[in-house]
Amino acid sequence: MDVPGRLLDWLFALDTQTALLLAELRAPLATKLLTSVTGLGSATAALVFLGLFFAAGWREETERAGIALAVTGLVVATLMTVVARPFPPMPVCQTTGEAVASSFPSGHAAAGTVFALTARRSEKLPVAVVAPLALFVAVSRVYLGTHYLTDTVAGVAIGAGAVALAGVVLARWSPLTGR
Repeated sequence: MDVPGRLLDWLFALDTQTALLLAELRAPLATKLLTSVTGLGSATAALVFLGLFFAAGWREETERAGIALAVTGLVVATLMTVVARPFPPMPVCQTTGEAVASSFPSGHAAAGTVFALTARRSEKLPVAVVAPLALFVAVSRVYLGTHYLTDTVAGVAIGAGAVALAGVVLARWSPLTGR
C-alpha cells in the first residue's frame, strides 16, 4: 500500500475510534452545554454576527469576516459535495433541515475559526471570549457526533486559510471603506 493510502487508513481509524470513545463518554450536562454552543458556528449565526458587526460600525471586522465566510462557504460546500463522506455513527443531534450534504469538512468549525482570527486582529472584539467559544464549537461538532475529528480539523484549516486570503484581498481593496 502506498504512503497516502496508509495515512488515510490511519486517519479513518483515528476518526472512528475518537467517535466511538466520545459516544461512550458523553454526559448529560456536557451534551446540553455543547448542544447549546454548537449553533454559534451555523450559517444563520454567522449572518447575525456579520449584521451586528456592520450595525456597530466595525467595518474592518465586517469586511474580513464577510470575505472569509464567503470563501469558507464555497470551499466547504464544494468539498462536502465532492468528498461525500458519511456522518459519524451515533450522533446526538441530526443535521436534518440543514443544507448539509456530508460530514467533510465542518463548516461550523470553519466559521468559528473565522470569527476567532478576526477577533485576534480586532481592537473591538474580545478575543479572550471569541477564541474559546470557537474552540467549543469545534469540539462540540466531534463530541455531538456530527463530524469526525478530521472533518473539524479540516474546517479549522479552511477557516484560517480563508482569513489569510481575506487579508490579502483587503490589503488591495476594501469594499466598505473604499480603500
